Amino acid sequence: MKADSAVQRQLLELAKVDADLSRTAHQRRTLPELAAIDLGEQTARDRRDAMVSVRTASSDLDREVARQEKEIESVRAREDRDRKLLEAGSVPAKQVADIEHELQSLQRRQTALEDDLLELMERREALELDGQRTGAEVDKAEAEVAEAVISRDEAFKDLDTTKARRDEDRAKLLPRIPEDLLKLYEKVRAHKGIGAALLRARRCGACQLDIDRREIGEIKAATSDSVIQCENCGAILVRTAESGL
Repeated sequence: MKADSAVQRQLLELAKVDADLSRTAHQRRTLPELAAIDLGEQTARDRRDAMVSVRTASSDLDREVARQEKEIESVRAREDRDRKLLEAGSVPAKQVADIEHELQSLQRRQTALEDDLLELMERREALELDGQRTGAEVDKAEAEVAEAVISRDEAFKDLDTTKARRDEDRAKLLPRIPEDLLKLYEKVRAHKGIGAALLRARRCGACQLDIDRREIGEIKAATSDSVIQCENCGAILVRTAESGL
């Protein structure tokens, strides 16, 4: 393939533009804000799940507290009834001992129920504190996500501006390059990542490998309009005064 040396040098400008575009695309895919958003959203989901568990446990505990309080009230009511019977003196003498024994049993039962209720109340208080901590963690995670989203959007805006400018530069360069040369450039770039590079000091600017003597001899012998490719990576080698030929 033949192409004027000045035209070949245009490939260096095109390769620079494409490198900038590739770098911009990579930066967009690997912004640290993206990882921060993913982590924050996962943390928020985990904390919301934990909050649901806390609320469920609190609801169950509230029902248990209500049941316990109702049972305590029942025991107290029965105890009050028995005491009134004794105080009224209307109970036959042979039943007094039975009522007194029942009162002792009711007092022990009430004490046990009140101890259980106290334990339930302490557990509910601990759950309330746990719920407050979990809620704060949810708020913190959501705030961090919101902050990361703002930072990501600002970074996206800057990267999109850069991409638009480089796309415009690329559009201006393409008409200057013959179709067959451009097709070769795009083919190499698609497979190797870099379509053209400067041959500097007998080294390929794409793969950064030194060109051996045999290949250098062939390059020296080629006409200035010959399109030369690196035997190692396939990139189009653009020759200038820096090539060391």
